[in-house]
This record gives sequence, structure tokens and C-alpha cells, in this order.
Amino acid sequence: MHSQQKEFTVENIWEHTFAPELLESLHPMNNGTEYTVLEKNKETGQSSIELYNYQTGEKVKTVISSSFIKGLSSIDNYEYSTNESKILLATEVENIYRHSFRAIYYVYDVASNGSFKLNDKKIQAPLLSPDGSKVAYVMDNNLYVLNFTTGAEIQLTDDGKKNEIINGITDWVYEEEFAFVRAFDWSADGNKLAFLRFDEKEVPEFSMDVFGAQLYPQQEVFKYPKAGEKNAKVSLHLANLESMALDQVKLGSYTDFYIPRIEWTADANILSVQVINRHQNELDLVFIDAVSKKPTIVLEEKDPAYIDITDNLTFLKDNSFIWTSEKDGYNHIYHYNKDGNLKNQVTKGDWDVTQYYGFDEDSKTVFYQSVEGNSINRMVYSIKLDGSNKKKLSQKEGSNEANFNKGFKTYVNTFSDVNTPYLFSLNDAKTGKVIRELKENNTLVTKLKDYKVLPKEFSTIEINGEQLNMWTIKPANFDASKKYPLFMHQYSGPGSQQVQNTWNRYNDYWFMMLAQQGYMLICVDGRGTGFKGAAFKKSTQKDLGNLEVQDQIAVAKKMSDLPYVDASRIGIWGWSYGGFMSSNCIFKAPDTFKMAIAVAPVTNWRFYDTIYTERYLTTPQENAKGYDSNSPINYVNGLKGNYLLVHGSADDNVHVQNTMQLIEALVQANKQFDWAIYPDKNHRISGGNTSIHLYTKMTNFIKSNL
Repeated sequence: MHSQQKEFTVENIWEHTFAPELLESLHPMNNGTEYTVLEKNKETGQSSIELYNYQTGEKVKTVISSSFIKGLSSIDNYEYSTNESKILLATEVENIYRHSFRAIYYVYDVASNGSFKLNDKKIQAPLLSPDGSKVAYVMDNNLYVLNFTTGAEIQLTDDGKKNEIINGITDWVYEEEFAFVRAFDWSADGNKLAFLRFDEKEVPEFSMDVFGAQLYPQQEVFKYPKAGEKNAKVSLHLANLESMALDQVKLGSYTDFYIPRIEWTADANILSVQVINRHQNELDLVFIDAVSKKPTIVLEEKDPAYIDITDNLTFLKDNSFIWTSEKDGYNHIYHYNKDGNLKNQVTKGDWDVTQYYGFDEDSKTVFYQSVEGNSINRMVYSIKLDGSNKKKLSQKEGSNEANFNKGFKTYVNTFSDVNTPYLFSLNDAKTGKVIRELKENNTLVTKLKDYKVLPKEFSTIEINGEQLNMWTIKPANFDASKKYPLFMHQYSGPGSQQVQNTWNRYNDYWFMMLAQQGYMLICVDGRGTGFKGAAFKKSTQKDLGNLEVQDQIAVAKKMSDLPYVDASRIGIWGWSYGGFMSSNCIFKAPDTFKMAIAVAPVTNWRFYDTIYTERYLTTPQENAKGYDSNSPINYVNGLKGNYLLVHGSADDNVHVQNTMQLIEALVQANKQFDWAIYPDKNHRISGGNTSIHLYTKMTNFIKSNL
């Protein structure tokens, strides 16, 4: 223990003093013996793709550096073609929403070392064909294909128009809630392109002012379907680049549906399409014959609550496929033949598979990650396709993530736990044993020895008949004979998890900073959160915010019975869903909570988007009570304590409308409270000194009111 330990401050936390070293954009090469990573030189500002040998750890060569190409200031990300003959290099990235961005792209030819700029304009979501002979991309809502051999550029669509028609990329709500942007895919032979088209014309518009620095603010207008409103009409299209035919594919008699995934199978003439109803509790896997355009439903999945969309669908060489489902009560891996008949359930048990990594055809082995043993940990496993010979590959308890080489002989393991920053190692895929370390964070470990690190203590707490996962950070120099104020952190959204045995995020250092100043901090994952089975996760269905709030109130009351907790000084905070929760808690339990902070909260579920909200509540027309009984805006009369409300004015996700209408409700109820609006900031409320300002404001509010 160092005698003069430093303290965490808002400044040193948010100036990234404690940022860990990472392996950026790791790509396993097809030869199975090498991998590439993106490296950035902090001194020169240049970036490069470096090739390394798995076994020796030695750098083989620099594949490409930003200094090699005139006009290329930096490489922000990169993507190989399937055959690794070409690389797409992105630069001058301009973020749009959570996942989407525009960028200038260069194409680098590996064999010739030649390169060229794909377009002078910024484009979106380019994808090289499997053989590297073509690239498809989206520009101004239209889909293009460039043939490298002939030099011909083909514009596949011409009706793309902002706020009307989108081709090849998703609309706002698909991007946010189904978590994908690129809505097209190449067939295995590189001759066909399947894509989605969104007709947004009937979707209501949302607008927000962007104040900027100019004389007049600008208005940002985009299509945003709020719960119960019209969605974009989505359709599937198929382009044959040999015959130059473009056809719309009729999927059947579906009405008011989503297409959350399209993916070509191992057969270049069979396209897979996932179609889900608006309630998101009936999912069909449909195979499309690319010649006849005929759809065939090969798999039907139904759930009394909802079905999560994943990227786990994997086609094997014989076009049988791997699928994950919660149909037995936990998320598990299943193997179906090419006609959709179940061959077997691969994994079984009262635990969830959290990630599917892949299938080794040679050894008939499936690799995956799960929470078996303890839902706060992540461990890597292998199992035979027939469900036999399950092996735990992870050597250490904590958070383990795997990136397998081609051939599944080795994998790069990313390990961390609450005491250990990210450790990257090369591991044997048969035994899980470490072959060698690739990168560690000893510099960060050494730096933190100079600071008052107050680690989380994990436990469970019995609340409302459930054993809930919990962490605690006790105040510095904790004395059980004294009484301490309690500050509760939570998010609580469906399927989420805050109590996890992994390395620190920025908020964790802030929590330690508050603990240095005499606060006790806890976090409890209540009912509705994830990784404890479907029944636990879906217990909040059609009543979002009821059981979750009951659990947090019960936690506060149970903690207040402890001799070292000051029952008159309990506070709660959260961001987004967590802000919705903290608002409900102080409004509905004013004698339990002395103070609350809500950042970017949903205050009325009627203001949020169709896909997310209706997944859990159905529509407001069908379930008005579920919407209104749990929306904070309807409970402002309960406020007694100190309440801080924060929002970014340019939040495209949870609109500032939520906060403005809550402010008006509080004013008309004659309730005093504090609030802050951050101009032109989105849901993250960051950039420049914004994070430092926000966390200083919240810290001061806590110190003054708790």
C-alpha cells in the first residue's frame, strides 16, 4: 500500500487517464497462422494494419500504412474481402446515429499494393464481394455496385430520397433496435445481391433544433415511428448481376412485419430471410430460391412474450444450420437440417448461451460462451455437434471472450475481471491452455497502485423471492460502527446486466471517487434483467417498470435496515432506462429516496420507438395501462426529495421531448427540482468538456443533497 495515494477526480477519469490498452480490429487470416490488427501511432498520428504470427507473436509485416497512400490521413477501420485479395479502408468517418456513419473509402489490392479512392463523396456500408471482384455500397439512399475488372459502376436503385425511400441500409428504428445498418448481402458466388428497401413516406417525422454557432438554428428532421404509429414498409429485392435483372421478392401474406436479418446460405441460390411480426413473438426463417423467387418457411418460432434477434444463424457446408433459441427456457444452441427439421439440441442446462463463436467442420465441434456456473461471469466452451464432450476452455473465472483463428485451432482470449484489466492471450482451442500472452495492461496496473482503488464486492440479495446479483463499493476506511449515505446505481432494462465480473468502465472510477468521499455504492440487477433465463428476463412483459421499480425500492428498504446505512440518506441514479427507473423510484417512494438523478430518461413510453417499446408492452392502443401506469410523467405529485433531470437537446434516441414534458408536469405540480439541458448533445452527452461538466454537476448535486 502506497503511503500517499492519489484520489480519483472527475477530470482524471474523463480525460481517459485510466484507459486500457486494447487489440483493435483483430482479423484472423484465412491461413490460420496469422492475424492483423489496426495500430495507431500516437506521436505521428499515422495508422497501419499490422500482420502478426499467432505462434511466435512476431510482426510479419506492415500490410498497409496511412502514409503509403496519398491523401489518406488515417485508417479508422478496415474490412477484408472473404478471399483476402482486397481491403476496404475507411477514413474521415462521420457518425450519423448509434451504429451508422459515412466515410471516404479506399480499396487496397493486396497482390499489387495498388489502391484507389472508391468515391470522392462519403458513402455508407460498403461490402466487397466474396471473390473481391466487386464492391457494393450505399450513397444518398441508393445502392451501387462497382466492378473492379471492367471498371463499370452500376446504380441498382434510383428512387432513394431522404425521409422517403432508403435502399440497402436500415432506417433509424431498425438501426437502433435490431442493431444493424448494412441491409444487403452478397451471394457466395458474388453474382447476386439481396437488399432491403424501406418506404418511409407514411412514417411520422420527428424534428429537433440544432443550435450550432450560426445566427439561425437548423432543424434536423427524420422519420421516427413512436409506439403505435406507422412503421416504414419494408420489402426484399434481388439483383442478378449476370442477367442484370432486379426483382422484388414476395415473402407471402405477411402484414405489418419486420425483416430483421437477411443472409445468403452456403448455397449461392438460397437466401435466408428472418421475418417477425409486429409484436415480435412469431419469427419465421424463410428460404428464398434465387431462381424461382419462391419463399419456403423452414423454421417457425413462437414465444408468449418476445423473441430476441441475434447474429447466431450459421450455415454449414451441407446447408444445415445452427440456430439459438430460448424455447426450453434458456438460450441454447440447436442444429437443424437444410429443410428446417431439428437434428438435435446441442447445449442444455439452466444457464444461457451468451455468444455463439462458430463450428469446426473437421472436428464437428461448436464453440460458444455462456454464464454456466455464475451469471456474472463469461466462460468459453466447446461441445460436439451431437451435444457430447462439453469442455470448459476458460482457465480463469471472470469475463472471457474468444476470437478464433480460421480452422479453430487457436483463439485470442480477452480476459478481465473486477481486479484485472484486459489481458489478451493466444489459447489452444482443444484444451483452452494459454500458448502465450499477446498484450497485457501492466502499465495501467502500475499506475492504479498510486490511487485509492476501492474494488466491487459481489454478492446476492434476496428481494421479492428472488436471489438478485449485487455489487457493493464500501466507503474508504469503512467502519461498520458508523452510518453512511447510500447511493444506488442501476439500469434495469430488459435483458441488461450491470453486475458483471469484468474490468472497470468510466462510471466505476466515478463510483470509487464517491466512495473516497464517504458514500456507499451498490448496484442490483432486478427482475427483467438478463442472463438468468427467459422467465426471469420476461417477467416484466406488458408491465415495463413495475416489478423493476418494486425491486429497487425493496433493495433500498432492506439496505436501510443495515446498522451502517443511514436510512435518511438514500439516493438513486440512472441513464436512459436507468433514468426512467430513478425518476419512478423517487416519485413512487418519496419516503425511501432522499434524492435522485435521471439522465436522458424515458418519461412516457408513448414517446419511444415502435420496435423497442412494443416488443415489451405491445402497442398503446392495446395496452394503455401498461404504458401509463409506469410512466414517470404521471407520478410527479409524489416528489418530495431532491431531483436532478439532465438531457441532451439533440438526442435522436430518447428525445428531449421526454424531459421537456416532465419539466412542465413538475412545474404545474409546483415541484422544485434541478435540471440541465446540454445543447446539441445526443444520448451519450459527450464531446469536449461535456462529460467533465456533467459528472461535476452530478457530483456536486450528490454532495449537496445526500
